[in-house]
Amino acid sequence: MHRPERLPGTADILLVADHAAAHVPPGIDLGVPAALMDDHVAVDIGTDALVRRLARTLAAPAIIATVSRLVVDVNRDPDDVGAVPATSDGHMIPGNWDLPAAERDLRIAAIHRPYHACIADQIAAQRPALIIAIHSFTPQLATRPEEARPWPVGILYNHDDRAARAAILALATRGLHVGDNQPYSGRTLNYTMDHHAEAHRIPYAGIEVRNDGLRDKAGIARWTHILADCIIAVRRSLT
Repeated sequence: MHRPERLPGTADILLVADHAAAHVPPGIDLGVPAALMDDHVAVDIGTDALVRRLARTLAAPAIIATVSRLVVDVNRDPDDVGAVPATSDGHMIPGNWDLPAAERDLRIAAIHRPYHACIADQIAAQRPALIIAIHSFTPQLATRPEEARPWPVGILYNHDDRAARAAILALATRGLHVGDNQPYSGRTLNYTMDHHAEAHRIPYAGIEVRNDGLRDKAGIARWTHILADCIIAVRRSLT
């Protein structure tokens, strides 16, 4: 069983990072070049450091995934074929081709379920007033080179947009070009927040930072400052 990392905190804000790790557990061979595990298809670049700094800054608890999304994508329904991807942004993942159902079930049981159980346990023990999901995105998809991604940051949401609207306003007030349900729509890619926030009527926002802003310590520090201010403003808006 591969449990997520759980950071303690006293604030009534919960941070989660679905795709913070590039780790592949022993016994799993994805059949991809080692260099691909540093790419955006395997890990949300910069999010591990970002969520840790945000947790310290906000004194907030955090749940951080510890396994690459190429092994199991914990932000997808476990029954979704994309939860164990055979391809990602044009890259073939041979170790996931024709994966026996028993092996797929083992990955779900060992990685996906413990991650979501950890979030559920945290919410039950310390119900947050706000949940923030931290992600990053690549400036350009290899498979869609014609699609511009001009936003340095985007806010994702599904039906409940209480926190998302406040987050968009807080970031736009700083002069940032904010993606509204961009570069992805939270109406289609929102499993973790749907499961733990929408289902329990807890305000939330998915924050997507373009990963070219998270490539070094200075970028991490800058976005920690921006997002901490944003999250505090969102929390205040909910009172």
